[in-house]
Amino acid sequence: MVTVRKSYNSKFRIETVKLITSGGASADHVARDFGIHIETLFRWIVLHSAKPEEIYPGKANLTTDGEIIRKLKRENAKLKKKLAL
Repeated sequence: MVTVRKSYNSKFRIETVKLITSGGASADHVARDFGIHIETLFRWIVLHSAKPEEIYPGKANLTTDGEIIRKLKRENAKLKKKLAL
């Protein structure tokens, strides 16, 4: 069985961490409600406490250079598939 990896944007991550750290909800409760693994939440909390001013990396937060690199990697993969045929 193939599992699909979920991705969360930085706004969601930040709001989720704030919900836990402000005492609004427990990590267990948030994990169950949102379907997020508890270890993932703890990793977000550690990242947020270390550098709260930085936005978490993710697909939605790529810089212009990051977007270009991502596009080129996809194009490269397509060309490799065509070449293999």
